[in-house]
Amino acid sequence: MDALQQMRKNVKKYIDTADEKTVKMVHALLEVDADADRWDTLPGKVKADVEIAMKQADRGETLTHGEVKKKYPQWFTK
Repeated sequence: MDALQQMRKNVKKYIDTADEKTVKMVHALLEVDADADRWDTLPGKVKADVEIAMKQADRGETLTHGEVKKKYPQWFTK
């Protein structure tokens, strides 16, 4: 039995014994179209905001993680 066949056997055994939540999660994972371009499904406002952010990054208008932590410490409290 090759590795792929063994993985299929293990997955089938796992699914046969999994609880409902796990089966639903695996089903949702399999329903995702891996070839779909998520960009095409985004709302226009989100696309525009992403394009603005990318232009800002290209111009060097970014902050490091450390700079953000100093500027907004309230975002990093537990």
